[in-house]
Parts: sequence; C-alpha cells; structure tokens
Amino acid sequence: MANHGFAVLALAYYGYEDLPKDILDLRLEYFEEAVNYMLKHPVVKGPGIGVLGHSKGGDLCISMASFLKGITAIATVNGSIANVATTLRYKDITIPPLGTNIKLIKIDQNGIYDIIDVLNNPLEGPDRQSLIPLEKAEGRFLFIVGMDDHNWKSEFYAKEAANILQAHGKDKPVIICYPETGHYIEPPYTPLCPASVHFLVGKTVIWGGEPRAHAAAQVDAWKHIQDFFHEILSDSNSKL
Repeated sequence: MANHGFAVLALAYYGYEDLPKDILDLRLEYFEEAVNYMLKHPVVKGPGIGVLGHSKGGDLCISMASFLKGITAIATVNGSIANVATTLRYKDITIPPLGTNIKLIKIDQNGIYDIIDVLNNPLEGPDRQSLIPLEKAEGRFLFIVGMDDHNWKSEFYAKEAANILQAHGKDKPVIICYPETGHYIEPPYTPLCPASVHFLVGKTVIWGGEPRAHAAAQVDAWKHIQDFFHEILSDSNSKL
C-alpha cells in the first residue's frame, strides 16, 4: 500500500518484542494510540484514516471503527463481525469472545481439521454479547470474501454486516465475493496456503481455495482495496 500513495503503519498487537505473547485479552486503547499517532503524523493529510485487516485483524478493524474516532474507511478480508478468540476491552466496555462448539470439528482422512462450523452464531442467544456494534462506525466498509473460506463463515458475516448497517440507516457496504477462494487472501502472486497449523487450534486446519481461482482473486481484491481507499480517502494520504 505504501507504494500506492498511502502513509502506512503495520501494527503488531501480539508476539512481538514487549507485546503480549497471545491474544487472549486485548485492550483497544493500544489501537487508539496508533490511530491518534497516524492522525497527527505530518505526512497524513486527514481528516480520517483507513484500516485494513485480515481474519482476526478484520474484526479488530471493525471494533476500532465502532469505538474510535477518525476512521473513515474500513476494509476487511475474510473478517468476522463478532469478537473472536479474545476478550476485548475498551474503557469500561468488555466484549467477550464468541462461543465455540468443538464437537462440530470435522477431520478428513489425512487428519486435517475443518473448523468452519465451530463458531457459534453471533446473532443468537448469549453470543450476541460478542457482536461488534458496527452500526456505531462513522466510516464506510469494504468486505472481501472468499466463498471457500473454511476458517469461518465470512460470506455470512459480510451479509449480516450489510443488514445491520442498512437497518441503522448507514451506507450499504461494498461486498466482493470470490468463488473457490479460501481464507488467506493475500497480496497478488502470494502462493495459496490451503492448510497449515492454526495458531489457536494447535492443529493443521484447511483454509480453503483452489489455486487458479484463489490467485485471480488475490489480484482482483488488491485492486479493489486500493480503489476503495483512494475513493474514501481522496482528501488524505492515509492508511493504517
């Protein structure tokens, strides 16, 4: 992104230097500090910045936009609309992690786990406590979706995000879905990772995706992400 006219901060939030070793408990104030740093940086024109996140980073971006000021463009790549895998805290607010049902794990003949059905529905029962209040966000949304994502139900999350936003009178988000495309939609020409050890599960899991379709999706998604940020941040050169 830095090669395309944006001031960029790649923000680590665990497993680096003095940061927490895991993501079991995160505070949004850390991310707020980064947002304010970018907003005040002399090369960032403002008045707002954009955020881009994949997977867990996607739901963190939605949380940032929902609670923090100054975020006008939110792009998620196979992100969730619920807080996943960690307790998220901000001031006196606590969002618990979305519940799971490990009995729904499927294991193939090679011992590879398929965890797509493990997360509970964040729209039902007590799991609604994990739903991020994205209707509070002041920015516009882009959801990049791999329709063969086996980490979780990214397409469902994107469609429900659209329903929530529009029910609250917000702009309809841009949703771009890619058939035969898995969880790890990365920059163009990055090799497909069909399966690997999941950091939290501790087992090899399937991520999904067919090589040709996934590769094409990465090229196309990269262009859409850039176009989205250029459109929304037309008066600024910022991206977090």
